[in-house]
Amino acid sequence: MQKSLYSKENDLLLQLLVQVRVEAGVTQVELATRLDEVQPWISRVERGVRRLDLVELLFWCDALGMPLSTFVQRYEQLLGRH
Repeated sequence: MQKSLYSKENDLLLQLLVQVRVEAGVTQVELATRLDEVQPWISRVERGVRRLDLVELLFWCDALGMPLSTFVQRYEQLLGRH
């Protein structure tokens, strides 16, 4: 199995994280405030330097008003699975 950190699939995930935030009209600073984090943490996640675990992804989606299931569906669409 290839390391996912350097995979096309991970790149698509990072693109989707940014896209969802931008579509919600939320800046990195605003998202950081909603998550009780700092802006550099958001930047590190979006650049792939810091990876989210499932619980963090759930909070990320909640902060942007998107159900986790919708995020996963969109990700699977990007992967060509649906």
